[in-house]
Amino acid sequence: MPTALPLRLLQLITGLFLYGFGAALMIRAGIGVAPWDVLSQGIAAQTPLSFGLATNAIGALVLLLWWPLRQKPGAGTVLNVLLIGPSAQVGLWLLPAATGLVWQLTLFASGLLLVALATGLYIGARLGPGPRDGLMTGLHARTGWPIWQVRSLIEGSVLLLGWWLGGDVGLGTLAFALLIGPLCGITLGWFGIGRPLPAGSAGPHPASTQRGHG
Repeated sequence: MPTALPLRLLQLITGLFLYGFGAALMIRAGIGVAPWDVLSQGIAAQTPLSFGLATNAIGALVLLLWWPLRQKPGAGTVLNVLLIGPSAQVGLWLLPAATGLVWQLTLFASGLLLVALATGLYIGARLGPGPRDGLMTGLHARTGWPIWQVRSLIEGSVLLLGWWLGGDVGLGTLAFALLIGPLCGITLGWFGIGRPLPAGSAGPHPASTQRGHG
């Protein structure tokens, strides 16, 4: 029986909040973050914007790119833009920076696992893809390039720009790239992917299982 819409909304909002908090954990670890978070850090370093506001701004700009690609946002798309940045900022306010390698690794691993769990929650709610996922699938549809090539081009460009602006690239960035896909493959199975799609809902593209941040 399909999950009721209020429960799916609760699942979506919980997932988005936990995603932001997981990103904050990885930032406080200080050993590198996900490519889109590198860009947010770089923008925050070069502007008056906080990390959270930079994340919101990037999400909104990416969403604007959907227009020429003829992508249609859902409730989950809009809430993704609005909620991940503030939840990450709350996490940064609450969490001190890690000192010592053991504490850094512990914070990073906790953040990575939380992001994977959160991704399963918010994608599993089936209320629309995140703005970055929509950009990826839209470019795939318009160009005919394989998803992995589109994803690599987007995230590679984002990573290089964020690094140039002063974002934190390190071993954690590599670990995120290697581990987030397999971890999300597990959590998506826990939170709805693989069950019949509820009528009228917007389901994620299969490539969403290999990404974080939506």
